[in-house]
Amino acid sequence: MATGKEIRGKIKNFESTKKITKAMEMISVSKMRKAQERMRAARPYAEKVRDIAANLGQANPEYVHPFMKTNEAKVAGFIVVTTDKGLCGGLNTNILRAVTNKLRDLQGQGQSAEVVAIGSKGLGFLGRIGAKVVSHVTQLGDKPHLDKLIGPVKVLLDAYVRGEVNAVYVCYTKFINTMRQEPVVQQLLPLSQAQLEAEARESGAHSWDYIYEPDAQSVIDELLVRYVEALVFQAVAENMASEQAARMVAMKAATDNAGNVISELKLVYNKTRQAAITKELSEIVSGAAAISG
Repeated sequence: MATGKEIRGKIKNFESTKKITKAMEMISVSKMRKAQERMRAARPYAEKVRDIAANLGQANPEYVHPFMKTNEAKVAGFIVVTTDKGLCGGLNTNILRAVTNKLRDLQGQGQSAEVVAIGSKGLGFLGRIGAKVVSHVTQLGDKPHLDKLIGPVKVLLDAYVRGEVNAVYVCYTKFINTMRQEPVVQQLLPLSQAQLEAEARESGAHSWDYIYEPDAQSVIDELLVRYVEALVFQAVAENMASEQAARMVAMKAATDNAGNVISELKLVYNKTRQAAITKELSEIVSGAAAISG
């Protein structure tokens, strides 16, 4: 049985752990609010670019952008968005499990995969399973920057344009609310005209006729690249908001568990102390009885 000194040491250790997890919980609350604001601020831009892309696609059916063409290659591209840090519950585990299942399905169809890793956790996991990582970016911080994302993502986009990749998927964790985040494996390329039209109808946008400067092909080429970049940026922003929400929940659970363990240890300590006192009293009484007898 543990002595009182050992139990006091354990209580002290758990109290220190509780202080740390409580501080991390409060930090995550603050960061989560800022991440949600950035996520919501990016949505209007992404929606407007999506609407314009859909309208331009309808206005110029004679020109088909490479992003809207299907390729016959046997290679699929993946953009896997994870976190740089841990202690966020099963957030990374869930999205990496979804990616692994998708990779297994493609392998069953005789296809291979090339991966762009965004985040240290995903990069480490993909390296362990032997996936072909063609580019990566880590240490994005608490605020995503598009200039850091364009380079690694462009590797897959250029491969698709050259016909070396038949599809590009973006994999991230979508922020639903503070208590719920869902892993998403979404097809990014090829963009289908039906998909763009459906998205335009969902947003209630009207079809417009445009005057192009310098020409329709240059405008569509530039806009569709911006459209794909906006989708990737939005995925990273959603993942960061999900990360802070998951970490807040995980740290709150850790703080509560530490409190429960401390309460149990204090109860054990009091019982041990009371047993020691009772033993000492019994020895005193026995000694006094022996002397008097």
